[in-house]
Amino acid sequence: MSRFIRAWSATHPGTVRTQNQDAFLCRPEIGLFAVADGVGGNGGGEVASGEVVTMLSRIPETLPPAARLAGVRGGLQRTHERLLGTLGTGAHDVAPATTVVVLMLHESHFACLWAGDSRAYMLRDGQLCRLTTDHSVVQDLLNAGAITEAEAEDDPRQHVITRAIGAGEGELLLDKAIGEVRPRDRFLLCSDGLYKALGLETIAGLVTAAEDDAAKRLIDAALARSARDNITAVIAIP
Repeated sequence: MSRFIRAWSATHPGTVRTQNQDAFLCRPEIGLFAVADGVGGNGGGEVASGEVVTMLSRIPETLPPAARLAGVRGGLQRTHERLLGTLGTGAHDVAPATTVVVLMLHESHFACLWAGDSRAYMLRDGQLCRLTTDHSVVQDLLNAGAITEAEAEDDPRQHVITRAIGAGEGELLLDKAIGEVRPRDRFLLCSDGLYKALGLETIAGLVTAAEDDAAKRLIDAALARSARDNITAVIAIP
């Protein structure tokens, strides 16, 4: 069994959009958390992110950690294939797809799986450490040294992702990060609408001070900065 985990979650469409295509999962009783940021026209993104979260909500509580990780992987692959199967059906003008970042906590270990540019952070000893690497055109350019971090912040291709559930062909490619959980570690999952509205210093300060409604405090801070995209935050403290 996972030790007791405190957790908070919140989401908002932002200051510009009327529809929220983000979705999240918060299951502290089994140490399973996720954020999905949908992409696609006519509600397609909302459909895709909702399918991912619905699938994760059905992961049985009785599964041991290794089987749970395999269940998440398998479930994401099946959801990916199902969304790909909607291509050409006329249900949406753009194929429904979604980013996803999943966090699993069990005793003194964590595991993250992700596709796209939704992120996972760990706050340790006052330092906010990013656990994920974006699957995006801008990140590829950064990795290649073609642009600087400063240039990346204003690059018009910021929203172009290179991996997603329901996009591409064939097998879903997920990246994975694993590690040890130490006392007083705190974890944050979020969609890009949050970290693009708030600087890392602001995020770290709000996660450090996390108490009741910790995720809502992040959302409120992003709204105060006129966040233009959907914004979602999930905080977990083992």
